[in-house]
Amino acid sequence: MENERYDYGLLDNISDKYLQLRKAIEEMWNSAYNIAITNSEWQILSLIYGKKPAIAEITKKVDISRQATHKNIKLLHSKGLIAIHNVENNNKKKYLELTPFGEACYMDSKLMKESIEKEIITKIGPENAEILKNILQMDWN
Repeated sequence: MENERYDYGLLDNISDKYLQLRKAIEEMWNSAYNIAITNSEWQILSLIYGKKPAIAEITKKVDISRQATHKNIKLLHSKGLIAIHNVENNNKKKYLELTPFGEACYMDSKLMKESIEKEIITKIGPENAEILKNILQMDWN
């Protein structure tokens, strides 16, 4: 039943492939590490990587509620993946940065994604992969 194919439309096919890829990355991560990280947490980690954004900036960029964003930030902090700092001369504003452990996890995840991407390129061919990448990067509005 799992391998059964349906005649999906374009959006369903894109969504289906996305879910398959997220599952593959999650399984790869979980088989290597004992720390669970949700898709929302990965999204927040990617927004923090290489930057020191304010919590408010992260809240505006994620596709979850403000409350859920704050909950995920607290979870990431409790897992030791991010540090929360006060903005100098401002007791209300806080900024985020990855801890060394958070940066290592982010980089390991990036390597896992790259290995999956190489598998995809091998299966569909470099030319098709480049075409697909270009199509997905187009402005569809």
